[in-house]
Amino acid sequence: MTTLKTLGLVMLAGASMQAFAADFAFDRPGTGFSTTTTPVGQLAWEQGLPSATYRESGDVHTTTLNADMLLRTGLTDSLELQMGWDGPSWAKVREHGVKVEDDGLGDVSIGLKKAINLDDEKLSMAVLAEAVIATGNQGFSNDEDIYSLSSAVAYQYSDLINTSITMRYEWQDDQWAVQAVPTLEYKITDKLSGFSEFVYRKAESQDYEYGLGSGVMYALNDRVQLDASVDVDLNGSDKSYKSGLGVSFLF
Repeated sequence: MTTLKTLGLVMLAGASMQAFAADFAFDRPGTGFSTTTTPVGQLAWEQGLPSATYRESGDVHTTTLNADMLLRTGLTDSLELQMGWDGPSWAKVREHGVKVEDDGLGDVSIGLKKAINLDDEKLSMAVLAEAVIATGNQGFSNDEDIYSLSSAVAYQYSDLINTSITMRYEWQDDQWAVQAVPTLEYKITDKLSGFSEFVYRKAESQDYEYGLGSGVMYALNDRVQLDASVDVDLNGSDKSYKSGLGVSFLF
């Protein structure tokens, strides 16, 4: 093979890889998830740096930090395997002037995400089957395994605006819950974009839960993204806030 042909094939392969990466989207940040899957043979690493949660219920004030992470790898052109971990965590509880600190490890999760071809340039869809295994330490675990089936549908309204909605149905210890997350994503500059979302959740024998979230994402390139987000719960008189910083890589 001549040098010219070899160079041509290398350039073509590089262009194809760039186009493939451009169609890929990280799932951080936010409660919902993207409708794209990781390219075959590649690995996406999405890491919290960390996430911070503050809850105030009466005289009880709780602050939690955890470095959650998610690994995604493509099995086929439309199917990916996900493995997650809530990571190492630290918590401080203050009640009536008494402070108690604790630390531990969170739960792990495994899931399969499938992109659905709707044969539409603007409309896309994906489904995610996931199991959260309660392997974490006491105080940093869900205590019982959670099994869920989620779907995400996105509509590319324009080059600057994308809308989506994520629906999640879960089952834990004979109790069901449903969650809906409509999201608006908007492009600010070539590398900077933002999102706003509304979170609705109803669990069996529990009151309705509502929340608002917003954040920004900065793409250093097609393979590296930085993010920052803030969430607030709108449930009754209790106060609950969550903020997070993260970085994501595509290898």
